[in-house]
Amino acid sequence: MSLSPEVLSSLAAAVKRWGHELGFAEVRIADIDLATAEAGLQAWLDAGMHGEMDYMAAHGMKRARPAELVPGTVRVITARMDYLPPSHDADWRLRERGRLEDPNAAVISVYARGRDYHKVLRARLQQLADRIRGEVGEFGYRVFTDSAPVMELPLAEKSGLGWRGKHTLLINRDAGSMFFMGEILVDLPLPVDAPTDAHCGQCSACITACPTGAILGPGRLDARRCISYLTIELKGSIPEELRPLLGNRVYGCDDCQTACPWNKFAGRATLPDFDERHGLGSAGMVTLFAWSEDDFNRNMEGSPIRRIGHERWLRNLAVGLGNAAALGARGDAAIVATLRSRLDHPSELVREHVQWALAQHG
Repeated sequence: MSLSPEVLSSLAAAVKRWGHELGFAEVRIADIDLATAEAGLQAWLDAGMHGEMDYMAAHGMKRARPAELVPGTVRVITARMDYLPPSHDADWRLRERGRLEDPNAAVISVYARGRDYHKVLRARLQQLADRIRGEVGEFGYRVFTDSAPVMELPLAEKSGLGWRGKHTLLINRDAGSMFFMGEILVDLPLPVDAPTDAHCGQCSACITACPTGAILGPGRLDARRCISYLTIELKGSIPEELRPLLGNRVYGCDDCQTACPWNKFAGRATLPDFDERHGLGSAGMVTLFAWSEDDFNRNMEGSPIRRIGHERWLRNLAVGLGNAAALGARGDAAIVATLRSRLDHPSELVREHVQWALAQHG
């Protein structure tokens, strides 16, 4: 397909307008040259910092070469969608940090309290691709939302969606980092957008805030120590030496984001999909630990949490209930009784973590 520069420029403007109409906070365009990111990716993989995330290494450098993943690709349309619920007021970061001190609270990452973002963004990106096809006819494309070997963050950086913070997440000067990202790889030579400058300066709040020391330095993350990895990606036993550091964080961790000053500008979601479900922003660990597998599957239908399964859900909660002892609830009758109810669970993984938790209560 051959389109004039004028038509391509007009199309790029329309794509951004359509993206806003579909609920994206911002849509931009990048070229596909990620050569400068390859060395860092390879070094991270060589150091084993991806842990059990074998998919990170499975495709080699194809992750940094979009045209090898989808032949014909010359541009990437990048998009971000805010997910912080409108109900969160200006003091939301303070309240989130306060829950970390509550021995009964089950702290779940904000992004996971609503509908699975993969489904929401993928559907909206497909609608955007359909709008493009309606304008120019058939074209080559592929939609991604954290679902394929694509280096999302470097592409987002190149397009100007934000800069890579010291915690390795993307930060936008006007909207912080509480947003999801998605891409459409296209064979249309659309005009590209300029990247933005980094604005972290001397701030190291995210590094200081990390409970497990997973952020080794600016832009250097050892996923094997990250609580999001430990509670979501890790399939087996959580290392004993790290368990006390998890506190009551039972799915993901937002500490580096609640510490980031830029998140005082965090954008609010415009779609109801990310509204909190099942009271997950105020739920207690005892209540959640009592869920049967059927309860879990029913309540987590359409949630990103469901992907870890009931067994790992109980594993994470057992660690949190054990750590309640250090938060001032040592020997709490309800917590101890709840843990004992799972001592004969058919899963060895669950039993091991329950036994460890009971030992914390003496």
